[in-house]
Amino acid sequence: MKNWRTLLAGCALAATLAGCAGLPSGTAQRLDETPRIAVISAFQPELTLLSAQMQNPRRQSVNGVEFTTGTLQGKPVVMFLSGISMVNASMNTQLALDRFKVSHIVYSGIAGGVNPQLNVGDVTVPAQWGQYLEVLIARETAPGRYTAPPFIKDATLPNYGMLHPRPVEVRTAAQPQVARKFWFETDPHMLEVARSIRSVELEHCKAGKCLTHKPKLVIGGNGVSGQAFMDNKAFREYTFKTFQANVLDMETAAVGHVAYSNAVPYIAFRSLSDLAGGGEGENEMGTFMGIAADNSAKVLLAFLAAW
Repeated sequence: MKNWRTLLAGCALAATLAGCAGLPSGTAQRLDETPRIAVISAFQPELTLLSAQMQNPRRQSVNGVEFTTGTLQGKPVVMFLSGISMVNASMNTQLALDRFKVSHIVYSGIAGGVNPQLNVGDVTVPAQWGQYLEVLIARETAPGRYTAPPFIKDATLPNYGMLHPRPVEVRTAAQPQVARKFWFETDPHMLEVARSIRSVELEHCKAGKCLTHKPKLVIGGNGVSGQAFMDNKAFREYTFKTFQANVLDMETAAVGHVAYSNAVPYIAFRSLSDLAGGGEGENEMGTFMGIAADNSAKVLLAFLAAW
């Protein structure tokens, strides 16, 4: 009996010395217990202005992702890059929720414009986001006709050729049964705070590159996200007609999905860097990315000040 006790004690000591290496991923230790707003962008240029405004920054790294805690506009935040596209955005948002005490999520970045009434530099704050490239790729059953298999009942939105949009599977702690959902709604209270923003001076020039119009802030409407950089006029027109989308990007709906599953309120600020294939000549992102990134960040800062 004594030998067994000694062995068990040794195993317990070894497990302690091993730290979290032997623990399931769901028991990952939090790095910080302060309730914070998660401030997220996809890649570094979108975070430049926000990083410069951070007060009392403290940096920690998990799985190669750098998390910076501190304050923005007097609010406790944890700021990080999600990485580009849907899987990175989902994975690293969940990582932040597991390791920090996140009360709300705000996203800031650039986007492609879909609504023909919007222009490069405008900032949009959609009321909901959908994953428009979650699709059935249908069989061609006649020339130019694509038909869903009879067992797929949820491909009810208008198709673009063989591409039939579908909702995604969701579940939460409160509703563990699998359901299907297309739109992930922005938190209504956060959206109302965004509607109260009145006096943000949006940029129209940067580094010698200027817009021919004054950018505006648009609150409400729809946004869509998918794992493709979109630069196609015809598909842009389909996206606007089918989803009534103002903008599209590669991350926000994925973050909205994670926020929904974890019951964490979220909102996203996206500024148009290009027209997703609707502009004249080449894609405008390389020219106006800096203006768009700063405009989105400025509105986010105004939001945090009003929060």
